[in-house]
Amino acid sequence: LDPALAALMERYVQEADFDRAMQTSAGAFLRTIPVRRALPVEHHVAAYEDAAALLGQAGRIVVTECICRKQKQAVGKGCGKLPEACFMFGSMGQYYLDRGMGRQISLDEGLAILAQAAEAGLVTQPGTAQNPAGMCNCCGDCCGVLGSLRKHPKPASIVFTNHFARLDRDLCTGCELCLDRCQMNAITMAEDGLAVLNPDRCIGCGLCVTTCPTEAVRLIKKSDDALYVPPRTGMDTYIRIAQERGKI
Repeated sequence: LDPALAALMERYVQEADFDRAMQTSAGAFLRTIPVRRALPVEHHVAAYEDAAALLGQAGRIVVTECICRKQKQAVGKGCGKLPEACFMFGSMGQYYLDRGMGRQISLDEGLAILAQAAEAGLVTQPGTAQNPAGMCNCCGDCCGVLGSLRKHPKPASIVFTNHFARLDRDLCTGCELCLDRCQMNAITMAEDGLAVLNPDRCIGCGLCVTTCPTEAVRLIKKSDDALYVPPRTGMDTYIRIAQERGKI
């Protein structure tokens, strides 16, 4: 990544217009799906909400370096988290291969990277489609989308997600493991030393659930009437956006 371009990107993502664009059209870019391990066994999860299933149906899987973390590293603000963590599928994957921007991997390696991403506390965000062209594993420190969402007072209101976390304070021991896992700052510590979860900030990624030693945090599926079903393809998504903006 050219240093001059990295610096320009840094200026761009710091602008208020960028935040407004991200916050008003968040669903046009990415959606949040939970860490599979965070879900109760009895939960039925549609394929478009299951990262492993998305990898399994992709056919061609190409992994590439996270451009957001790479850009932040170039301007001296890197977080040091897993660099090679973003997937491209199908023809988009071939595009990356043709230009030397990624490498093709097996399903097993893809699943291993997915597990590493969850361990590192990265939020899994596929494209807003049932058959997405790619899937990112993002951190709030570097990702332009998550960074803008974190500045919003109620990220839960603008993110496409079908789950939310619920905290049982009677089971909480105040270990604070969940604090660093949450990319939206949805969890804080109260004066009594126990965690408090702000549902308006929870985007349903499940990262807090997977490390809670007492299972005080659980992931809950939204009611049927509140579930989001993404468009079938990315093109369907862009057509919908154009219609909403009065372009077609």
